[in-house]
Amino acid sequence: MSTRAATRWAHGVWVAGPVVLVVSIAVAITIGPSDLSPADVLGVVADHAGLATSDLSRIQQGIVWDLRLPRTVLAAVCGAGLAVCGVILQSLLRNPLADPFVLGVSSGASTGAVSVVVLGAGAGAVGLTTGAFLGALLAFGLVLVLAAAAGGTTDRVVLAGIAATQLFSALTSFIVFTAADAEQTRGVLFWLLGSLASASWADVVLCAAVVLVGLAVCLAAATSLDAFTFGTDAAASLGVHVARTRTVLLVVTALMTAVIVSTSGAIGFVGLVLPHLARAVVGVGHRALLPAAALMGAIFLVWVDTAARTVLDPQELPVGVATALVGVPAFVVIMLRNRSRR
Repeated sequence: MSTRAATRWAHGVWVAGPVVLVVSIAVAITIGPSDLSPADVLGVVADHAGLATSDLSRIQQGIVWDLRLPRTVLAAVCGAGLAVCGVILQSLLRNPLADPFVLGVSSGASTGAVSVVVLGAGAGAVGLTTGAFLGALLAFGLVLVLAAAAGGTTDRVVLAGIAATQLFSALTSFIVFTAADAEQTRGVLFWLLGSLASASWADVVLCAAVVLVGLAVCLAAATSLDAFTFGTDAAASLGVHVARTRTVLLVVTALMTAVIVSTSGAIGFVGLVLPHLARAVVGVGHRALLPAAALMGAIFLVWVDTAARTVLDPQELPVGVATALVGVPAFVVIMLRNRSRR
């Protein structure tokens, strides 16, 4: 894609993307057993903002404000954060198959969170998010050590990530089946498959704050990320402090992943698929790529979560299962396309 075409598409994304996201959230909230319209949703929001009075019953207002709106907004925030994490990992590791789920970061965060919930690790001094963050950092460290010991190539990083994913998934299952009671087991297993059903405004505020700060840090490093495209030696020759930049961005990625996993479970493949779609639209420059991937990830997860809670109504499909049904075929396509380029 030429630079002019990429700029034109990027401008289109900046104009249309936020509008599509807001409309998607408003429409997604109306989908479900309760009969609501986008005007009803806007009326409830205006009522809580003190701008107007809603004509809906208290039950309908509760469905909008306490159930569907925080869930849908959290889906948008998680989708944006996971897509940004995918862009960062694929750029730093120079591997198109890298994302928090494939590299075991999500599994490590799940193990940390489950250790806090089931085992009470930290004796109350360590919260769910902190436990998930420590687990994500541990998994990331293990992947980097294994990859370096195996030669440090990008293929080895993915293989190390697969090994870390299996290890931490096994540890999580071991903790659940040896220490959790029946009720904890059902709740943890459903949460591990990815679920936004228990979303609250506190979750939205926490995730939004971390994702916005993380996106700002990544945007500040956009020029360095462009340099990483040509390899670490080229980046160093262009004046990039490679070790410091990589460490900061990996910690930011681990923190965003940990917060998202602590509120919504392990949702895979968003960070794998959406960065490639964003590159196809706005090009490879990270100053445009990062916000474009965030917007697309947000819109994508809003609609996947809406489908997950309505397609099998009254049952609910875990959102991680729904994203996997979309992500696995995309993973295969990316892998085969990458092979054909060699």
